Amino acid sequence: MSAMRRAIDTITIVIVLLLAWQALHQIAGETALPGPLPTLSYLTGLVQTSRFADNAAATALSFALALMLAYAIGLTIGVWMGAHYLSGAVGEPILVALYSLPKITLYPVVLLIFGLGISGKVAFGALHGILPVALLTMAAIRNISPVYLKSARTMKLSQAQTVLTVLFPAMLPEIVSGLRIGLTVTLLGVLLAEMFASKQGLGFLIMNAMSLLQNEEMIAVAVLLFAFAALANALLLWAEHHWHPRV
Repeated sequence: MSAMRRAIDTITIVIVLLLAWQALHQIAGETALPGPLPTLSYLTGLVQTSRFADNAAATALSFALALMLAYAIGLTIGVWMGAHYLSGAVGEPILVALYSLPKITLYPVVLLIFGLGISGKVAFGALHGILPVALLTMAAIRNISPVYLKSARTMKLSQAQTVLTVLFPAMLPEIVSGLRIGLTVTLLGVLLAEMFASKQGLGFLIMNAMSLLQNEEMIAVAVLLFAFAALANALLLWAEHHWHPRV
């Protein structure tokens, strides 16, 4: 029943978004904002071209590498600062300050260090994802209820059993929330890098279409990226609810 309700809610949201898009199209006009049907028709033809395939592959590779780095480094920092009180007390304000800083201001520094190639895109994308993953992982460890540890001691569980059967399930929902946010902002970082200093990728396609006033292509690529991000977030949200500990 809940799955049916979620499906109905999803369909309702999609219909509302399409109606809002059509209404904005009527207000702004064809030149400023193409309508849903022409855009989706253009997207159908675009995805079949080699030009789109090459640029999509470039973005997919950069995003995959950046996401792996963001998850690995973010989880490592989060576990370390969450497990060590002094490290967390000193490091958390620094991470929060860095998280609030617009990352685009650091892009020139990233370019100087990593260059204009794929390494720069990967580094800039990972820079966006590391901080939310680290902060939420640290919070997940700190927010573990002492009752769980007392219950584990009462049941005389070993240290490995305590971690695997008590601590890990308790931390998992919050960690998955961090991974979900990290995925979205990492994709954003890769696209920004492609927009400003790249000759390949979906971000480059958007900027190129904007400069050539090809609004249908610009909106079509943006819709495709939105659909991908929404689907990935939905899968991680399902995992978050599926693994939520029953206490």
